[in-house]
Amino acid sequence: MRIISIIILSVATTASADVSCTIKGLAWLAGSWSGTSNGVTMEEVWTEPRGGMLLGLHRDSKGENVMFEFLRIAKDEGDIVYWASPRGAEATGFRLSACGESSATFENPDHDYPKKILYWIDDDGRLHARIEGATDSDPKNEWIWERDED
Repeated sequence: MRIISIIILSVATTASADVSCTIKGLAWLAGSWSGTSNGVTMEEVWTEPRGGMLLGLHRDSKGENVMFEFLRIAKDEGDIVYWASPRGAEATGFRLSACGESSATFENPDHDYPKKILYWIDDDGRLHARIEGATDSDPKNEWIWERDED
């Protein structure tokens, strides 16, 4: 019985030590990503994790109309936080609330909109990002990018 208890404890300990929930575990985001939807060119670029953070840049453009956002993911008071700075404004933080091997969810229940930012890579290797509000009736915006070739 003692051997079974040790095995169960070992499995439980391994399951809770999820390496993807670290800054380095978010390395799957790194790279240059782009796509087009309804005539809008969408781009997102993430650096490799280094120095305890990832840095990112998002740009949507259609003709001369451009929206950009500076991004970073870093530790803050022991949590992993996604900092979004649309159009260079003051950054808003969203704390990591869930993660997997190639997915991450960040939330800020006190922010007006969005309250949740989700990233994941689908089975075809495309990067998705979606922003959501507090309820299903709130708008959802989603971006889908292909990895740019070097």
